[in-house]
Amino acid sequence: MKNDMKSILLDSDTIRKRVHELGQEITRDYQDEAPLMICILKGSVVFYADLVREIDLNVGFEFMTASSYGSATVSSGEVKIVSELDNKIVNRHVILVEDIVDSGRTIAYIKNDMLKKGVKSLKVCALLDKPDRRVTDVQADYCGFVIPDEFVVGYGLDFDQKYRNFPHIGVLKNEMYENNAD
Repeated sequence: MKNDMKSILLDSDTIRKRVHELGQEITRDYQDEAPLMICILKGSVVFYADLVREIDLNVGFEFMTASSYGSATVSSGEVKIVSELDNKIVNRHVILVEDIVDSGRTIAYIKNDMLKKGVKSLKVCALLDKPDRRVTDVQADYCGFVIPDEFVVGYGLDFDQKYRNFPHIGVLKNEMYENNAD
């Protein structure tokens, strides 16, 4: 997999250190609370698993699936919620855990939906923020890293369901996805 990368943007040690710091921030901000941590599948699952273990609070676990990419390297612009939440979110402190805020469409759509359902508070924790691609006015409340406008994979992020298990975050070589473009 490493040979498919143009470069390693963030190595696993750098990621691990920042995830620990994010966990400490959330622990501090939610002292005496039990926030519901919602993992946006599939890309966030590796980040989510590491993050919740760094939070020294009783947290609730929930998972939802949303997508705007499919097999493409750019957002389709249409957000699809594939699975809904099992737990009730009314009057709960909710933290959405996202792998990357890119165009912002997916997280904005989910946030608007959650706010309509009566959450007590709603925050976004994103491992990566790519502000150069933003088309909506949405920001992460907790952000791991701001990155340039490159197509990245690894640590849960994929291209066509590949590279999720790569332990670093790498910039995929153009030829790895150009041949698969529609």
